[in-house]
Amino acid sequence: MDWKKFGKAMLFPHPLVAALMLPLALCLMLYGLLTHGEAAPVTIAAYALSFYGLVLVCLRIPDIIRWVQKFRRENRYYLRYKDDVQLRINISLYSAVGFNAVYAVFQFCLGVWHQSAWFYAMAGYYLLLALMRLTLVRHTHHHAAGEDSAMEWRKYRLCGWLLLVMNLALAIFTLYFVFRIRVFLQREITTIAMAAYTFTALTMAIINVVRYKKYGSPAYSAAKDISLVSASVSMLTLENALLTTFGQDSSELFRQIMLGISGAAVILIVQGIALYMIINANRKIRINKSQT
Repeated sequence: MDWKKFGKAMLFPHPLVAALMLPLALCLMLYGLLTHGEAAPVTIAAYALSFYGLVLVCLRIPDIIRWVQKFRRENRYYLRYKDDVQLRINISLYSAVGFNAVYAVFQFCLGVWHQSAWFYAMAGYYLLLALMRLTLVRHTHHHAAGEDSAMEWRKYRLCGWLLLVMNLALAIFTLYFVFRIRVFLQREITTIAMAAYTFTALTMAIINVVRYKKYGSPAYSAAKDISLVSASVSMLTLENALLTTFGQDSSELFRQIMLGISGAAVILIVQGIALYMIINANRKIRINKSQT
């Protein structure tokens, strides 16, 4: 056997093999952890496969960088997406509306099945997110930023009112978390994945809120404000999962205090954003009317 050729084939396989290795290892690891435990042979094999996949990806980093640079320079779809702000907003809003609507229906069906206010609150929360984003995308689909300023400010104000209504669902979330009316038990790996997703979503939401201010579009700003609110609510859910998974040694009073403070903070943040949107929109609408 030509060991040099064999070693090269193992360390530099076809790019498709290297690309599929990490997702395959991740699925195998989740299956092993969720069904067999950390010491099971299938889980140990998943760890080994993950290490091998990571080595393949690291060795391919120079090729990946060159491919990404070429893709960003030459791909016409990416160039259009990069240069067209309206297209980016519409894609973001359409995908979010679809996800929120489907998830709202799913939670409502669970509420009917279990007769639980928790699922009804979840359905209402995601339904309001879908309605706000649908209201915005109906405008951004047909109008560019600043094309119809008066209509944009009315949409912006409507989103503020819907955020105030959403606070009712957030209050129910907080009560369920604080008083353990409904307890959600998560595995450690699931909680860590939730934390990674939540912090990423919150970071991107904050960056986008600042980034899209420069376009001077109330509709664009409202879309990113909604994403910031959604990420803030996810932080509350994450805190509950962390305390449930890793806080077994903490007292019940400590858990209630922490969740109560965090829940109140999220509710106040959402209410503050909603009131700012309503007040600012009313002021801009009055200015537009006086000018016309």
